[in-house]
Amino acid sequence: MTKKLFVKTYGCQMNVYDSERMAGALEGQGYEVTEDQAEADMILLNTCHIREKAAEKVYSELGRLKPLKAANPDLKIGVAGCVAQAEGEEIIRRQPMVDLVVGPQAYHRLPEMDAKLQTGARAIDTEFPEEDKFEHLPKARGPKASRAPTAFLTVQEGCDKFCAFCVVPYTRGAEVSRPAERLLAEARDLVERGVVEITLLGQNVNAYEADGWSLARLIREMAKVDGLERIRFTTSHPNDMSEDLIAAHGEVEKLMPYLHLPVQSGSDSVLKAMNRKHTAEKYLRVLEKMREARPDIALSGDFIVGFPGESDADFEATLALCEEVRYAQAYSFKYSPRPGTPAAGREDVDEAVKSERLARLQAMLTAHQAEFQAAQVGKVLPVLLEKPGRLEGQLVGRSPYLQAVHLQADPSDVGTIIPVKIMASEKNSLAGVRDTTTSGAI
Repeated sequence: MTKKLFVKTYGCQMNVYDSERMAGALEGQGYEVTEDQAEADMILLNTCHIREKAAEKVYSELGRLKPLKAANPDLKIGVAGCVAQAEGEEIIRRQPMVDLVVGPQAYHRLPEMDAKLQTGARAIDTEFPEEDKFEHLPKARGPKASRAPTAFLTVQEGCDKFCAFCVVPYTRGAEVSRPAERLLAEARDLVERGVVEITLLGQNVNAYEADGWSLARLIREMAKVDGLERIRFTTSHPNDMSEDLIAAHGEVEKLMPYLHLPVQSGSDSVLKAMNRKHTAEKYLRVLEKMREARPDIALSGDFIVGFPGESDADFEATLALCEEVRYAQAYSFKYSPRPGTPAAGREDVDEAVKSERLARLQAMLTAHQAEFQAAQVGKVLPVLLEKPGRLEGQLVGRSPYLQAVHLQADPSDVGTIIPVKIMASEKNSLAGVRDTTTSGAI
């Protein structure tokens, strides 16, 4: 008898990838994915621990699941991911209805854990196993007809940087890179099932190193896969932007002209307090080299406002950096202490000051994004059509710069790359029409 699995995913693209692989791991136990919590035999919350009060949000979600558990005592409820790793047995202590807790490095053991659940026992695994979980997982799921044209592929996990604000080294562990041949095989399998764009994922993806392979070499080899048209990667650290990776942006046609490279602050004193191990000037020189290699590259970044000790002058340095870079897209947040990190016990910046600074920074970033968006109007861009839009006859795709593009097109065009003339810039997307006069190459 088929059982139903509902997975709710929080956080980054790596969690999206992990959720798909967890679902695949449970297929052999007779589960199939459902979008309806009410019909589920198992509900998995795949959690993220990066943002403020992440654990409390999970407990709130578990509280909302109590009526389902009360109505169906056989329903199994599990917590996976980074909150599971950080909280462990505390989750079951606070929410006794939870049956399963599994950390991000152990989800290949889900079949054994499910078998234990069927005996009436609970299952907890937050270890960092010595074996490679990917070796024990089935291939990514889905026939060609059911695959989206884009896919994530985790190539590296963990982080050795130990930034003072970040929990990743404690929840994901040390940096580990997957063997290149396995990644190339997985990429070929994805392409055979309809994928035309792959995003390579890692907590610190450009630190990838496996048997002498760098991320640049992996990208160059992956670009040789027939049928794979686009390659992206995220998230990177400035200290690992090697010369060969920079060169690849100018030499590998399939590598898209978009780079997400977090800096977090424009102040050297704040960067030092964050343990970032780079200066603002070093970061800017990396971007300068990137633009020399690929002049049209779109840049994205992350910023933390109000880090402990941040002065008005420090914040002004961040604004100055943003003014110089002019990001096509950027993400910014108020600092919030993460339990167990070195910065957690430091004297915090006043909340009102944080809010005022964040508003100023976001106003600047929004203006720069709008500027970049508007610059695309009138251009013809190759757009990968991904899915139906909200309006009848509308499809949504992505430009090389990762912008959403809306246009009228036939549903059968999903999965193809077509030239689109950009007609208008909207708040977070572009609008265009199919262009019949050009190939749309950039």
